[in-house]
Amino acid sequence: MSFTGKATYSAGTTLPEIAEDVSDIVAIVSPYETPLLDALGNPLREATSTHHEWLEDTLLPNKDAVNDNAFTDPAADTDFVVDNGSRFQVGDQIQIAGSRELMLVTAISTNTLTVVRGYGSTTPENLADNQIINILGNAALEGADRPTARFTNRTRCSNYTQIFTAAVEVSGTDMASSQLGMIEELDYQKQERIRELIRDLENTVINGGQAAADPQGSGSVRRSMKGIVGHLATNDFATGDSGFPAGADLDEAKINYALRQIWENSSGNVDLIVVGGFQKRKINAFCSDSRTYAAGDTTFSDMVSVYESDFGVCRIVTSRWVPQDAALMLDSSRINVLPLAGRSFHFKPLASSGDYECGQVIGEYTLELKNEAAGGMIRGLSVS
Repeated sequence: MSFTGKATYSAGTTLPEIAEDVSDIVAIVSPYETPLLDALGNPLREATSTHHEWLEDTLLPNKDAVNDNAFTDPAADTDFVVDNGSRFQVGDQIQIAGSRELMLVTAISTNTLTVVRGYGSTTPENLADNQIINILGNAALEGADRPTARFTNRTRCSNYTQIFTAAVEVSGTDMASSQLGMIEELDYQKQERIRELIRDLENTVINGGQAAADPQGSGSVRRSMKGIVGHLATNDFATGDSGFPAGADLDEAKINYALRQIWENSSGNVDLIVVGGFQKRKINAFCSDSRTYAAGDTTFSDMVSVYESDFGVCRIVTSRWVPQDAALMLDSSRINVLPLAGRSFHFKPLASSGDYECGQVIGEYTLELKNEAAGGMIRGLSVS
């Protein structure tokens, strides 16, 4: 028999007699995570100018290249031209990369070296243009005068601060009204705008660029920071480059090639590999062929959070804002995201000219990326 008494559905479609049941939690579906900023952590200092600068230096180079295609006898010639004769000293032991032959430099004339071939009872091998020369070290004569002083000049590197801001404005009526979710509307709007700006800060730290003219800003030029992608130049690898592993899919061969090149070019200790969602799935697949499970296992795991190679232990960070065709390899100890002194994200109340409260959330930040050769990037990877 059907129910004939009063029921909730008897109250009509608007339910005027029934108290509303609304959760106090406001669900946010838009992404606002900042995994790279979280991995880098808070900086230990602040920037003190809109033009933030830092000093970088390098050791004297111990590599050069042959710049000579006029050998009469590549296995016996004792004179040949190099790219940079100033990198060598008389008494240097040198060796062509991949060769067993040692040579001793006995004279230098601009970029022309005179050497002893087959030094140390090694067997002379053919020389060729563009071969890499490794400078092993200098053998000084006992009692000799000091050598000519050599040094490198420190370089000043810089970036500009960028202002991030958003307006907040709430009417007096809205502030006085009871809100679902137990919200104080002005505070809620502040929190929302700060979340958006921090999200935009991470996106800019990765992808941002500077104006080509007047990067310091003016009344008509907006000052902006250069991001990580814009800084990385020395170790910028792309699929199809000579020597780079073949194929467009991200695999271990490409990761290890990039890590090895960074290791050879710098003292960088890469500890972060930052990728988007598609490339993260490619990294997860590195161990798919060797994954095993016992009969009683009920959890299927398909995730690589740390990649350990001969060139470092790298945490895998997945950020929505990394270009989908890219993988970034970073030394987190050389990267800081700095606020301008007193200008970290905060709410600045403004004078109201009517029946409302208003202000703006504002912050000013810059990226400090030291020794860009200590990091690297792979571009041109497949995304489907």
